[in-house]
Amino acid sequence: MAVPRTAPILVASNRGPVSYTLGEDGSLTARRGGGGLVSGLSAIGPDANAVWVCAALGEGDRAAARRAGESHLNPGDTGGQQVRMLDIAPDVFAAAYNGIANSVLWFIHHLLYQTPVEPVFDAEFADQWAAYEAYNAAFADALAEEAVDEAAVLVQDYHLALVPAMLRERRPDLRIGHFSHTPWAPPDYYRLLPDEVAAGVLRGILGGDRAAFLTERWAGAFADCCAAVLGAEIVRDGDGDGNGDGAATAVRFEGRETRLGVHGLGADADFLRQRSRQADVDERLTSLRAQIGPGRKSIVRVDRTELSKNIVRGLLAYRRLLETHPEWRERVVHVAFAYPSRQDLAVYRDYTERVRRIAEEINAEYGTEGWTPVALHVKDDFARSLAAYRLADVALVNPIRDGMNLVAKEVPVVSERGCALVLSREAGAYAELGDDALVVNPYDVEATARALDAALRMSDGERADRTKRLAAAATALPPQAWFLAQLRTL
Repeated sequence: MAVPRTAPILVASNRGPVSYTLGEDGSLTARRGGGGLVSGLSAIGPDANAVWVCAALGEGDRAAARRAGESHLNPGDTGGQQVRMLDIAPDVFAAAYNGIANSVLWFIHHLLYQTPVEPVFDAEFADQWAAYEAYNAAFADALAEEAVDEAAVLVQDYHLALVPAMLRERRPDLRIGHFSHTPWAPPDYYRLLPDEVAAGVLRGILGGDRAAFLTERWAGAFADCCAAVLGAEIVRDGDGDGNGDGAATAVRFEGRETRLGVHGLGADADFLRQRSRQADVDERLTSLRAQIGPGRKSIVRVDRTELSKNIVRGLLAYRRLLETHPEWRERVVHVAFAYPSRQDLAVYRDYTERVRRIAEEINAEYGTEGWTPVALHVKDDFARSLAAYRLADVALVNPIRDGMNLVAKEVPVVSERGCALVLSREAGAYAELGDDALVVNPYDVEATARALDAALRMSDGERADRTKRLAAAATALPPQAWFLAQLRTL
């Protein structure tokens, strides 16, 4: 039976707003998620008849998707949102998600390859790429079925880079936008991809009316890739003929023009401030303060053990701080939250183990009976993260490369006494927060150690003043406004 076209607004993303756990008796338990998309979609209200299309990620999700068929999930599970969850074959999903999205596109845009030995684009890659195409086609089919005439469709992230062009073929009447939550690689690095794949990803996104990014830098890199790989014409500020020298504003290719946009996703100040003052956060705050010890300063980082987050060099910089500034020994604790990520990939398991090993080495080398230099936490605990935000004297955010990095924006919002921010210039957040942060080259361990020392020595007044300015910049475009800005400009 054909799905009735009912949705004037649609969102497509790999992960949806709800996940399911399958019980031994066949029962399903729903767990609603958070994040910018969930908050943003709620901004348009329940009467907008919006539909969210997502993929089933595990066995519980697949069971829920099969039970719903081509209908929407139970709104009682989704907070009232209309959600269509796609039951994509597990082998196709795994090849598309792990094989291409997380092991190729993520690595390209975050510049993570060790190029003497990787990547290797062979027959296995070709099979995975075919799965990625099939995965994107499943989304395009579902969106085409759900959308009313001239509906607005907001496609999210690198998992679904091919969807805009595929959907354009199926439904040329739709208004289609794509948003990239990652950085975008510069042309020379992007062209590590096989030529047909490099062109295919760009053509996919250019199928939309609009391609949006977290910073002007990433939008410019995308435009540069379109020019280098496709020979596309780039329209820039100040010259509608494509010869201007300002920021790229559109890409013209094969008779179509795709506008470029920038929307710097900000922190949700109201939610963070309310959530960070709840009882479970207070309990964890008491526990963390006891772990740090009275009179000591804290350097806090909160990350997944994602390769791009640069946790290892952060630990090495902290070790260098203790080596070159012995006066900080027993006076500071590095509270490092390194929550395991993508543990189904061997390279991530190895990285997580290396993080753990270096933390143990620092504690063995410098620790004393009453002082543990590194307090490493690997169990994901949002309440504990918020507690750390509240007490941090210094926040270390030093990614190799990051589309935005919301931790850099969240800490100043929650901080109780002001927090000095040591920030990588390769984080998207640098564009908005750089003036009031201590900015570092993420590869330079010596410079990062010096920045940590400067941050620890910063006066209370300067730290408080910087934090106020950081918090204002960090909350300029909260999730609801960020989502509505994409919708309005489409």
